[in-house]
Amino acid sequence: QVHLVESGGGSVQAGGSLRLSCAASGFPFSRYSLGWFRQAPGKKREGVAIFDSGIHTTYADSVQGRFTITRDNAKDTIYLQMNSLKPADTAMYYCAATFGSTLWAPLEETTYDNWGQGTQVIVSS
Repeated sequence: QVHLVESGGGSVQAGGSLRLSCAASGFPFSRYSLGWFRQAPGKKREGVAIFDSGIHTTYADSVQGRFTITRDNAKDTIYLQMNSLKPADTAMYYCAATFGSTLWAPLEETTYDNWGQGTQVIVSS
């Protein structure tokens, strides 16, 4: 059974940094694509950063150059380093996973069939 647990959220001032973690269990981690989505109040869930089952990463335009996704296959964990945070980054952040490559639609919510419970990020101006 796939299990994803996010941590690392919190409150920070604009310009600050946070590092999110997603600990995974119950599946062959290295064979899965994993990534981060976020949902702000009243908005649709959107893809933020994806680490494909291979070596490819994909970022939303809104976070390119500020966020970095990494994965540690030895620890079954992915991370999202978020720098230069803006109030617009305020959202619930979710970890997502699916078997195999997601290069065909990496930032689409429907590509993923496993989700964590989320961790809240609040960025104040």
